[in-house]
Amino acid sequence: MHPSKFLAQSILQSLSQLFLSQNTKAKSERIILIIAVVSYLIHLGIILFSNQQAIPSEHNLLNNPISAIYTPFSFILIYEVYLLIFYLPQSTSFYIAKQYEIITLIVIRRIFKDIGNIKLQTGWFQNQYDLQFTYDTLTSLVLFLLIFLFYKSIKTFNKNYSSPQLIDKAHTSFVYIKKCIAIILVPVLFSLAIISFFQWFIEATANNNSVLPALNNVNNVFFDDFFNILIVVDVLLLLMSFFYSDKFHTIIRNSGFVISTIMIKVSFSVSGVVNNLLIVGAIVFGLGILCIYNLFENLNNKRKLES
Repeated sequence: MHPSKFLAQSILQSLSQLFLSQNTKAKSERIILIIAVVSYLIHLGIILFSNQQAIPSEHNLLNNPISAIYTPFSFILIYEVYLLIFYLPQSTSFYIAKQYEIITLIVIRRIFKDIGNIKLQTGWFQNQYDLQFTYDTLTSLVLFLLIFLFYKSIKTFNKNYSSPQLIDKAHTSFVYIKKCIAIILVPVLFSLAIISFFQWFIEATANNNSVLPALNNVNNVFFDDFFNILIVVDVLLLLMSFFYSDKFHTIIRNSGFVISTIMIKVSFSVSGVVNNLLIVGAIVFGLGILCIYNLFENLNNKRKLES
């Protein structure tokens, strides 16, 4: 083996062990859970001071104790982002499934944010906040079901066709490329999360009255830019896949997943029921693409068995 190639593989292995190993995954999970619990307690304390007028605020995240759940959910979402990167080199389908989990958790987190705006009174469907709460709760239920069906489609196919003779071996070079991308994404997205938080904090406190403003786009902090990066990565993987597979159904599957990611990204630019419909539509589209892809693979594998 050429020394430069050996050195490159050694560096890749070291970085993979640092960022994408099972040990790193387990440690990250414990750290995030500890931070989530501590942040929840801190948020509750801030709400207590806010209700006692010690901290003047018009932000609904500082008025209702239930809204404190928003903060630990934010850290759990960061861990889900790490899991998405973790699964990128291993499975494209699981990588996409993690995208769907992230947008579902964003919707659920939004419920905790907006719950402070709910008006328990007659004319529920005349109040925009009550309507949004209704849309989000129904949407989260539908998304939960769709993700279950997505995972079921992945596992059913793997169970029925797990023989090495029936499944094409992944090209080593393509797996190598995906691992390189994943290693680069870990520090990039971690840095983006820190930068996004400080930008939000500066915007939230940039006023003369020291009153935290009600930010309408707080749910978009970090994740708007995050899905921009995912679109770039998905398109790059799609183009790279052309070098290793000319199967029509594989190309359509990868292209469909890119379209699904773009639909999720577009959802951040709109609000209300259109936002919910775009998110649901993105996952329905991705699920449909996966199911049709599995039908193609089943047909091809049966032909191989018969020949």
